Amino acid sequence: MLTRMSSLFLRTLREDPADAEVPSHKLLVRAGYVRRVAPGVYSWLPLGLKVLRRVEAVVREEMDAMGGQEILFPALLPREPYEVSNRWTEYGPAVFRLKDRKGGDYLLGPTHEELFTLAVKGEYSSYKDFPVVLYQVQTKYRDEERPRAGILRGREFVMKDSYSFDLTDEGLSESYRRHRDAYIRIFDRLALDYVIVAATSGAMGGSASEEFLAECETGEDTFVRGPGGYAANVEAVTTPAPPPVPLDGLPAAQVHHTPDTPTIETLVDFLNAHGTRTFTAADTLKNVMVKIKPPGATEWELLGVGVPGDREVDMKRLEASCEPAQVALLEESDFARNPFLTKGYIGPGSLAANGVRFLVDPRIVTGTAWVTGADKVDHHVVDLVCGRDFTPDGTIEAAEVRAGDPSPDGQGVLEAARGIEIGHIFQLGRKYADAFGLDALGPDSKPIRITMGSYGVGVSRLVAVIAEQSHDESGLIWPRSVSPYDVHVVVAGKSAELLAGGEEVAAELEAAGLSVLLDDRKASPGVKFADAELVGIPTILVVGRGLAEGKLELKDRATGERIEIPRDGVAAHVSGIVRA
Repeated sequence: MLTRMSSLFLRTLREDPADAEVPSHKLLVRAGYVRRVAPGVYSWLPLGLKVLRRVEAVVREEMDAMGGQEILFPALLPREPYEVSNRWTEYGPAVFRLKDRKGGDYLLGPTHEELFTLAVKGEYSSYKDFPVVLYQVQTKYRDEERPRAGILRGREFVMKDSYSFDLTDEGLSESYRRHRDAYIRIFDRLALDYVIVAATSGAMGGSASEEFLAECETGEDTFVRGPGGYAANVEAVTTPAPPPVPLDGLPAAQVHHTPDTPTIETLVDFLNAHGTRTFTAADTLKNVMVKIKPPGATEWELLGVGVPGDREVDMKRLEASCEPAQVALLEESDFARNPFLTKGYIGPGSLAANGVRFLVDPRIVTGTAWVTGADKVDHHVVDLVCGRDFTPDGTIEAAEVRAGDPSPDGQGVLEAARGIEIGHIFQLGRKYADAFGLDALGPDSKPIRITMGSYGVGVSRLVAVIAEQSHDESGLIWPRSVSPYDVHVVVAGKSAELLAGGEEVAAELEAAGLSVLLDDRKASPGVKFADAELVGIPTILVVGRGLAEGKLELKDRATGERIEIPRDGVAAHVSGIVRA
């Protein structure tokens, strides 16, 4: 049935919404694809739902092609399975929790590893049943602290999550590869500019992990890449450690009075003004105090994190390194309860004396000498040597990663870019199989513990990502694979003859198997053209004054190219372009 804009549930806007920060948010709202209901919660209007469904179709086609079987779990989930996996507490405040009228605990599902594992355990028991890949396309819920950017970072979103179940690690590797290949096909079909990077697994658990990031300047994820092909999310970057330095002949550590130097900048300025050596921020050891709470713990514990003074602590990297524990910076009340922590002058000495764990950046190796706090107001120690004067409890990846850092693969230096996560694949291993006792009876009648993979695609996020990468100053530009319609027919006039001509052209196109949006409104051509550009259907066919001479105008939304085509044979001509 022909869709007419005169009856389509659509209202375009000329002004950007007040809360919109990124292009996709602005354009999807202005073009009438989505509407905000609450922070991080959006309604899908007819045009937006068409695009969402077409993205889902691409995902389903590729998942089916690689052997996946679609199922659907509820979003409302009982507490018990998440207690077994410890994720009822591991997820912290990011989960929507609620009680039913009888006091039973439930959550709105953020992911479904537990349910998939239990489903397979309940249905399959023999080695002959495996391997198997199950997937669903379903709404997920996460209580984002700061939902932003429209549907890019919401509290409710549509996700494809799939899970592989294999008898062996080799089987898991093959399932992982097949998913990886399927994801490449999905994102290629969606015409996305993306990169595959090494990643961390976070609260999901597991070992091998990669992210698919759509390159975008407005992206929240920073990733780095090297000239040799290395690419990683900053949370997953491993810092190459320099070789240890011999301790023989190093100068003794000395405490100096350094008044009014609570920051690295003031400390370096003081040392250079009053000493015989030249110091830089990289010569100092910055000790950042945080507190962590492991899953199930009721109390926070102190943790000292040492990084070179020319770098900041990256909280995302720190949180990834501490998963699944919660991490927070110390507050004034924490310092008050621990008077041995001298703000601005904290050193390794007081941490060791008070049983506080001290983890350092991998660059802080045996034999390296540092300027750091002496645990006394207005005092620092110079030439404090790691491995001689203090011994860290281990290393931690917490310092910021910068462009120009050595690439972990040893080939050149890193460059930084920004992206939006669109897919994530994990080799989970046996974490959930162990938790729920998922076994298969082998040919020798002995149990085989199943190994799992988890693979996610942000389906609703993909709509925003495509919009983010494919737009201009006039509006959206949809790839043909997900455009809500194949052709946008614009009747550039209000006369009965033009309207009838537009109806006839649209009917011919539909008869040829194309989906058509007909702008038959009694609005000015300028308004119609502006809306056509904003809505972003890739092929715009204008029925205007040239109709009397048997001519129509065809515009390519992506290139802006306009050509005249004959009215006769219009369906064949346009079909050839759309299906090319």
